Amino acid sequence: MAITLTRWGQGDLPVLERANTPEMTAHLGGPETPEQVLERHARYLRLNDSGEACMMRIDVDGEPAGGIGYWQTEHDGTPAFETGWSVEPRWQGHGVAKEALRQLVRLVAADGRRELLVAYPGVDNPASNALCRSAGFEHRGSATMPWRGGELTFNTWVLDVSPLDLAARTPDVDERFVGPTLDEARWWPFYTPHWASREASAARWSVGPRGLELRIDEGTAPWAPDLDGDLRVSHLQTGQHSRPVGSSVGQHRFRSGLVVTEEQPEHRGWLVHHGVIEVRMAAIRHPDVMVAVWPIGFEDEPADCGELCIAEIFGSDLDDGGGWVGVGVKPQNDPRLREDFEKVRVDGDLTEMHDYAVEWTRDRMRFFIDGRWVKTVVQSIDYPVQLMVDVYEFPRPDGTRDLSALPHVLRVERVRSFPPVAT
Repeated sequence: MAITLTRWGQGDLPVLERANTPEMTAHLGGPETPEQVLERHARYLRLNDSGEACMMRIDVDGEPAGGIGYWQTEHDGTPAFETGWSVEPRWQGHGVAKEALRQLVRLVAADGRRELLVAYPGVDNPASNALCRSAGFEHRGSATMPWRGGELTFNTWVLDVSPLDLAARTPDVDERFVGPTLDEARWWPFYTPHWASREASAARWSVGPRGLELRIDEGTAPWAPDLDGDLRVSHLQTGQHSRPVGSSVGQHRFRSGLVVTEEQPEHRGWLVHHGVIEVRMAAIRHPDVMVAVWPIGFEDEPADCGELCIAEIFGSDLDDGGGWVGVGVKPQNDPRLREDFEKVRVDGDLTEMHDYAVEWTRDRMRFFIDGRWVKTVVQSIDYPVQLMVDVYEFPRPDGTRDLSALPHVLRVERVRSFPPVAT
């Protein structure tokens, strides 16, 4: 099902007429008069022409299914855009409004004129309130106002799409990989070795003028064939610990039934607890490869294991025009978290250097690519995380490898962390 947004046009009056029913306006005080619908249509066209609004038609597989847009307003004295939407009944319950709002939020962020997007669904409209919550809006209270001859009680939802601003912030760690070797006080060059061994999971790496290079070459063996098949990985992490051999306690329990096969020393190299984490790296365009930066909980307690996925880029998701970058939160085994992860389209050559970052507070995580906002997750992770940086080569069904493409090299120019802003 292809969901697209098209600029509101002269021929879109029937979309408004189909939306002007008792069912569709139940949370808005009821239908408008035909004259009011005509005026609304004319207003959409007029505001689009003046640039005061961006009103769009929602199409599903090329067929009109509703409308959505944003227009100028103020929120608590701050310039903002307001949004609203409607989806025809036969398309409701199929994720149409969610995808339309996702696309619209990208337009607002790209617009750049205002950094807040607000929505005011009625308190008795559970679907629209749930949609705001799932899109990363933050609830800022409720109020009542006169509306269409009666009163409307509404919730206020706010989404901050401002770019990442690091101008006045100083990093507490600014890793450029310029030394003759890895800083072992920070980095542990093994991939969760307690489930396999340090020998089997050792990274292949180099540092120098180009920064860090993590590579998978012809001689790279699967890191844990009994557990993870023929998956090959070259990986650095900034923390490590496990219980003794035979225990089930160890970091990143990626499947059930895991048992520690090699006890690891505790290593608290570079742990972050709120603030900004930023990495500058280049992806690899090959269908067998993925690169990722995914800080996870250090796991002082077993539940403290959630993941902040700053960037997850499959080579199969890259093309001549750009590619898709996975960002968001994954619970792993933290029962307090819900998965909120998506792939974001990015234009440009992702095999060149780009900046990927998360701004993490007690209440939310905002994700950025090249300083531009791409996603907000309104959840709380309140424990230290360790950095995880890696390149994977996935096995093919026929067991072959593309030896001509080797080595697969992940290039990382810089990794930085910034402490939280004092409040």
